Amino acid sequence: VQLQASGGGLVQAGGSLTLSCVFSGRTFSDYAVGWFRQAPGKDREFVVAVSNSGGRGYYADAVKGRFTCSRDNAKNTAWLRMNSLKEEDTAVYYCAVSTYYARASTEWSFWGQGTQVTVSS
Repeated sequence: VQLQASGGGLVQAGGSLTLSCVFSGRTFSDYAVGWFRQAPGKDREFVVAVSNSGGRGYYADAVKGRFTCSRDNAKNTAWLRMNSLKEEDTAVYYCAVSTYYARASTEWSFWGQGTQVTVSS
């Protein structure tokens, strides 16, 4: 399995950004997709996840109502749409897949390389 995350960048507070995660190597629809982030000096934390069918989403409280995770199994791609960005959202964002949803990063089987998101004031 390979995951390619992209779409990070520099954005002003209050702005929006969409990250993409392209999957290859196996059957995408067999996997849930999760997004995690890691800020300097902090542990990697769960952000959002979407079930393998795309029918169910899971959100960390810090991003609920601002971030949306979606996927298109025909395109082997998942997206993380981030609205109303805050400075505290600044981090490296990673996509990951697993055959089941879990909040703990250790439960996720395969990881993308990460993409930097920087939110300025």
